[in-house]
Amino acid sequence: MTRLGPVLAASLALLSASPAGADEPLCELCAMTARPERPLEIEVESGLQFSRLALSGRADGAAELDPQTGAKRVGAGMIDLGGLSFQGRARVTGTPLRPVRIELPSRVQLRSPDGAEAELTGFVTDLPAVAMLDANGQLEFAFGARLSSRGARSGNFRGRIPIRVDYF
Repeated sequence: MTRLGPVLAASLALLSASPAGADEPLCELCAMTARPERPLEIEVESGLQFSRLALSGRADGAAELDPQTGAKRVGAGMIDLGGLSFQGRARVTGTPLRPVRIELPSRVQLRSPDGAEAELTGFVTDLPAVAMLDANGQLEFAFGARLSSRGARSGNFRGRIPIRVDYF
């Protein structure tokens, strides 16, 4: 037991001694976390475009846009009148190789110039479970949603989709 004491004391002395380059990080992971983060920025390249839809009767209807393909699917009460529809696209920039969390709202109210209303719900993206910025500090993704009419009124609907992005 008496021999263990000097060995332990020598080990502690080695651990507490400062190396010659004490200002240098001890590992690559330490170096990555010591760098200042670039603020995250998001740029929406294109919004959701459902194109031309019509109600098939006096009841409300709904349609969805797929984030991977941009394909439009209409539900009961809605008719697809054709035209170009596409999913939304956005680009996030920030610190390279950092994981990010992207949050889309649960619902967005849309309004037409004449006062009619519709609603976007069920937002989905083509992002993996853990989204990460690439080596250039960028991440591009697509998103889709479900459009539902309200009050069985038609119109040229507009609205803003707030997208929140944070580092993990």
